[in-house]
Amino acid sequence: MRIFIGLAFLVIIGSLASAFFYLMRDKGTTNRTVNALTVRIGLSIALFLFVLFAHHMGWIDSTGFTQSAH
Repeated sequence: MRIFIGLAFLVIIGSLASAFFYLMRDKGTTNRTVNALTVRIGLSIALFLFVLFAHHMGWIDSTGFTQSAH
């Protein structure tokens, strides 16, 4: 599961890098920057929903802080 989520993060960062590349290269004359950012947002939302689903199914555990009883 860690590998899948790590790869998803790399793809999201790659999409962000391609948007930056298109922004510098095209100087705003095409929609490639907007398309790359739209893909990044879609991937981020999909990853978030997948993590919620995986937690619900018990595939991953939360590792939050626990409160100690006083």
